[in-house]
Formats: sequence, C-alpha cells, structure tokens
Amino acid sequence: MTRSAHVDTFAADNLPPREQWPVILTDHPAYQYPERLNCVVPLLDRWVEEGQGDRPCLFSPDENLTYAQLHERVNRICNVLVHDLGMVPGSRLFLRSANNPWMVATYLAGLKAGMVVVATMPLLRAKEIAFPINKARIAVALCDHKLADEMERARPMTPGLEHVVYWGGGGPDSLEALAAKASPEFRAVDTAADDVCLIAFTSGTTGEPKGCMHFHRDMLAICDGFSQMILRPDPSDRFIGSAPFAFTFGLGIVLFPMRIGASFVVVEKAGPDDLPPAIERFKATICFTAPTAYRAMIPKLTEYDMSSLRKCVSAGESLPRGTFEAWLKATGIKLIDGIGGTEVLHIYISSPEDEIRPGSTGRVIPGYQAKIVDDEGRDLPPGTVGKLALRGPIGCRYLDDPRQTRYVQNGWNLPGDSFIMDEDGYFWYQARSDDMIISAGYNIAGPEVEAALITHPAVVECGVVGAPDADRGHIVKAYVVLAPGYTGDAALVRELQDHVKAEIAPYKYPRAVEFVSELPKTPSGKLQRVALRQRAQAEGKQAPAAA
Repeated sequence: MTRSAHVDTFAADNLPPREQWPVILTDHPAYQYPERLNCVVPLLDRWVEEGQGDRPCLFSPDENLTYAQLHERVNRICNVLVHDLGMVPGSRLFLRSANNPWMVATYLAGLKAGMVVVATMPLLRAKEIAFPINKARIAVALCDHKLADEMERARPMTPGLEHVVYWGGGGPDSLEALAAKASPEFRAVDTAADDVCLIAFTSGTTGEPKGCMHFHRDMLAICDGFSQMILRPDPSDRFIGSAPFAFTFGLGIVLFPMRIGASFVVVEKAGPDDLPPAIERFKATICFTAPTAYRAMIPKLTEYDMSSLRKCVSAGESLPRGTFEAWLKATGIKLIDGIGGTEVLHIYISSPEDEIRPGSTGRVIPGYQAKIVDDEGRDLPPGTVGKLALRGPIGCRYLDDPRQTRYVQNGWNLPGDSFIMDEDGYFWYQARSDDMIISAGYNIAGPEVEAALITHPAVVECGVVGAPDADRGHIVKAYVVLAPGYTGDAALVRELQDHVKAEIAPYKYPRAVEFVSELPKTPSGKLQRVALRQRAQAEGKQAPAAA
C-alpha cells in the first residue's frame, strides 16, 4: 500500500489482515488508477477545472445545481468539517438523511476532505443508529433536521459522538449557516487510491451488521465497470432511482452520471407511486429500482409521460421473468438485471440489453471472475446448483470482524447466493443461502426482527422467515409462541407489528404473523429456520398478497 493521507489511522488499523483479503484483480485496463487518487476530483472537480462547471448536475424538487454550484457547496462543507468541527483525514463522518441535495453534498465533502463516510438509512431507529457510530468510533454526525428525533434518542447510547450538526432547519448552528460563512475554496486531500473512504454497513444476516470498507479507487471502479461496460450511459442522460445512498446500490444514481458529466435527480420519496411523476417532471432517462417497483409501476404508465426513459436497471432482488416481459411489453425497454452486494460495492453480474437472456442475471462484468462451488469450495460443472464465488477489482474487507474468513475463502468472495451457471457463462439465480429476507428490494435480517418481537411481553419465542408474496417477492413472516394469558387474534397481530415498527426500522415489520404452539427445533434446541422457511413457502403458495 502507498503512503496514506490519513492522520486518524482507525480505518487502516481495523482492516482485516492481508492474508484474509480476497484476490483483487486489477489487470483489466478499465481499473488502472494512479497511486494518489481522491475520487471526488474525477467525479466533480475536473468538470469545473475543465471549464464545464455550467453543466447541469443535480435536479431535485427543491433546487437544481450545476457542477460548479455543487462544487462550491462541497468545498464549503469541507471547510466546516475541518475548521469548525476539527475533523482530520481518516476521521469517520456519520451521515443521516433521505436522498436530497444536501445529502449528496455532505457525502462528497466527506470524501474530498479525506474522511471516511458512514451513511445510514433514514428509517433506522436509535438503537440501529447507535451501532455503527460506536463500531466505527464516530465523533461527528451530519443529519437532516427532519430526522432529529431518532438521532437525539441515539445520543445517550453513543458516548463518543461529540458533534451533531443538522441541516434544513435554519438557525446559526445549522450546517447551511456554517457553510454560508465558510470559504468556497478547498483543495481535495491527497489521498492514496487505497485509502479507505467508505464504511458501508450491511443489514446483517445474523447478529451484528458488518461494516464493509471501500477505497477511493473502488468508487471509480463501479463507474468504469458496470456503468461503462453494461449500462453505457452518455453525458445527456439523467439518472433517477429509489435506493437510499446508504445502500451502495443507490450510489450509482450519483457516481455513474458524475463520472461522465451527466446529471441525476434526487427525490426523498421514490416509491412506485413517486417515481413515475418524478420521471415525467424531470425527464429522467435512466431508472434504478427493484423488480417489485417496476411491477407496481406498470398500471401507472398511462397516467404519466415516461417517454424520456431509455434504460432501466433492476437490482436488490431476483428479477422474475414475468416482470421482465411485462415491463418490456409496456415500455419497450429491457430491464437490465444485476446482482451486487455491499461487500463488493455494486453490481458484478449483469448483461447489456443486446446480450440479455430473460430469467438470467447475466454474465460477469469484464474484469471480474465468478464460478459455482460446493460447500467445500470445489468447482462445480455448468448446470449444477451451488454457491456463487467471485473476485474482481473490489472485494470484501470487513471492519474488525471475525466473519471476514467466512465471506472470503481461498481468495474468493462468497456472497451467500445459490446459482446455476450455464455453458455460455450466464448465471441463473436460485435462492439466498442464508437467512436474509429480500422484500421489495430491502434486505431484512430475520434474527433482527425476532430480537424486536421477543421484547414484547406476549412473545415467549418466535421465528422469522421470508414468505412468498406476489407483490413484494417475499414478505417478513413471524411464527410466534404466546405467553399464557394472551389471545392470538387480529388485535394482537397489529400490536406486535406496531411494536416492531417502534423498535427497528418500520419496513422490517412482519406483514404476516402466525401464532403457533411450538417452533421446530434441532436436537440441541436451536431454532430450525429451514423448517419454517419450508412451511412459509408452502403456505405462501395458497395465501393472497400481503397488505
């Protein structure tokens, strides 16, 4: 590794040992980067330096910004971080907001000032907010004032958090007030290409969420990989999408257009009811969302003018062939399917429109390698179901986590998905290999929902799994054993659902609750989730779609 620019060396000190890293492939010409690299320079600064600062960059319901205007705001925030808040290169910066212009600017400012960004979803509750702050030893947080309640509830749980600065509410201590007084000039910190710039926390399959550490060069690699080779946008494109920036899938909405001088749209609400009018209003040309949302948007296509759309990316969950065909029939656009992950930052298997095979996720992006292996890591022949193993220019590096050796084995990343690879190198998704529930594009950990449910006095024990659902792909279903004196009726179902919504992010609540006398157990007394999954699968085939 080259000389780091980090004064605070926490990130580098907590990387896994090098022998536990996956093999990183950098031979492909697309992934050749200089040893000194701050990713904000080629993404933002270069357009101003080249005299193209007047190009449109960011659109939103509240304001539009050119590259020059965003550049100035980013510089002002950099100066606030350094001079007002005392941050140094390597300091971790906590961000909490829906997708809006200030979230974009604070994210880029953290990167440009050489800090390590830790972004979180706006729906998280106090306990979920506190975990990454404590794990990453974060002292400074920037937060949208609309999310202040849970942020303040988290403060007693985060003794190391020294400063919380809000934006959007006005007042002399607001971020916008501090930025207005700060200098509009700031030179990007001379970071190494392999300095950590991002810690992205997973939703967590079991136990604690895992912090995935990514470098400055990784931020460009996803642009020069999936975006340039598969999506193939041009500078006239205008991106829009539903994923929060805390999901690394959502980063593409901003980074991909900025890499080529295109523009993007940020909207705080981007569900299936919100995207069509936003696409019409802003004339978006490239859309990123989950298969569930594309299905839900089809009936709305006649209500809005979405003729500006020319490309659509589907990720976050498996894309059913029926959804692909229905969207193609309704719009004439082939959905570009893809699978990625927080550990490798973005999509690594996909295909451009002219190479799509409906029902297949696609082939590995150039510069990546993938294969199918058995439980012992031995290669399996084409046509055989097994575990996906991959490696490429980006790989898994967990923040101080013993689970590193489970995700990375023999130099390969093992994301926990079961696939079949055919003779032509196309990958066909089969199922998740772990307990993660993917519902409407959101990753939800069953054990986390169980932990929330069990704090209700009516619950003796419970098991949470994914159940099939026509609209969401899967829903969260809870099997609950009740304490004596409680009646398992509709009122208690609503009470348990509301309880979970108050404990953790509301979207994780169980949309189906079934009261049972006992749960399936192993001989050692452990919950048999596989038995519950099989039961939910069978029951889900007869059940109507969840509300």
